[in-house]
Amino acid sequence: MNHNRWLADEPATLELGRCLAQALSDGGVIYLQGTLGAGKTTLARGLLRGLGHKGAVKSPTYTLVEPYELDGRRVFHFDLYRLADPEELEYMGIRDYFSDQNLCIVEWPDKGAGVIPAADLCISLTAAQSGRDVSLAAATPKGEAILRVMSSKELRA
Repeated sequence: MNHNRWLADEPATLELGRCLAQALSDGGVIYLQGTLGAGKTTLARGLLRGLGHKGAVKSPTYTLVEPYELDGRRVFHFDLYRLADPEELEYMGIRDYFSDQNLCIVEWPDKGAGVIPAADLCISLTAAQSGRDVSLAAATPKGEAILRVMSSKELRA
């Protein structure tokens, strides 16, 4: 199951993140893919705000991961851009983050190939005209359920 959309601006990207948050019922793995400046962190910010986060959302480019505790839900936002070798993730205990109850949002997932688990939902962002094209692709039954909820509620960005 796939969904493609065009997002006109940053507020539309934040809104898509909020809508995605409404469709999440429990943990999972979401990959955010795209070039630098495509809107991955903006989408993650919208998702985290949709889950109830009130503070700033910074890109974990240097720390690799930013943890959040939101209404009893553990969320981890990863940015693997600066990772030189996927094996480096083993030193930080990467496998402990990816439990069934946790939500893991991963920017630059290709940098962790072979170490991080497969995604439930892959979101690709591409800069286009004055906005961005976005493609949401379910990779597991959990990902399909997320997209079904988004479609059934007619959540649009």
